[in-house]
Amino acid sequence: MRAFRVFPEKPLAIARGSSLSVVHALIEKKQGWHFILTGSSSRKLKRSGVNLLAGRVLNLTLHPFMAAEFGERFNLERALKFGMLPLVVMAPEPEKVLKAYSSLYVREEVQMEGLVRNIGGFSRFLEAVSFSNGAVLNISNVARECEIERKVVEGYVGILEDLLLSFRLPVFTKRAKRATVAHPKFYYFDAGVFRSLRPTGPLDRPEEIQGAALEGLVAQHLIAWNAYRGEKNKVYYWRTRAGVEVDFVVYGEEVFWAIEVKNSSRIRKEDVNSLRAFKEEYPQCKTFLLYRGKERILREGVLCIPCEDFLMQLVPKKLDP
Repeated sequence: MRAFRVFPEKPLAIARGSSLSVVHALIEKKQGWHFILTGSSSRKLKRSGVNLLAGRVLNLTLHPFMAAEFGERFNLERALKFGMLPLVVMAPEPEKVLKAYSSLYVREEVQMEGLVRNIGGFSRFLEAVSFSNGAVLNISNVARECEIERKVVEGYVGILEDLLLSFRLPVFTKRAKRATVAHPKFYYFDAGVFRSLRPTGPLDRPEEIQGAALEGLVAQHLIAWNAYRGEKNKVYYWRTRAGVEVDFVVYGEEVFWAIEVKNSSRIRKEDVNSLRAFKEEYPQCKTFLLYRGKERILREGVLCIPCEDFLMQLVPKKLDP
């Protein structure tokens, strides 16, 4: 454990997870100590029965960079290619660092922690589930693709979430008038990590992969924005059994947004159909279509915003983009 003073009257310490019992004892002494406990997973702590200091701590998550943190230096194309991880973004050779991150951390660290016995099966899973990035997650299909049991795949998904490497968005069903699907959508936590794990070949269309990366980039920004605002809202998606889908629904005590993402520089009339359908069912919401164009356009009641502008203006201190 290393200790240092940020405020002379309030000693501060940064501790590793294995020091939680010591931290607990010091807190009980009520000497005015403040601790910052860092880690990438609570899975091992939970399994070992360590006291997690429930009720005595604030649980905060640091996310990849947001576009607003770069200001005018933000480059959408670069973000789609390399993601927004500080380690990668600040590197002189981001592509090499990103590949190393995906290989050394996502695979080897998982194995070192003893979370996975069959690292070969886990590696196949990482690639197979990348095809579900931004799509409804079908565990059975992923299991067949990896040639491993369904329960094992469920465990692998749980490991990714515990390590903060992925997240799932539930279906928005508040006062639903139409029948909706039940399965969540899956996203890797960073667009660059998705790109590095997604296999590519002659049969893959670049625009398809970039479209999934763009949707993932918006997803990670919404998750980060909401977290930094204190989790006052929740991020969902909406999909009816008839196949009408809205990529994101942000709903809570502060906002009610419906957001569709299009990897296109032009807006077609049918691009706003799903948002209009959602608006009919939930007239209280604000609808946004994010696209790769340059102008803000109001199309049939839907505000169409350049995706880069939306991400740049998504700031935790602001409510409206």
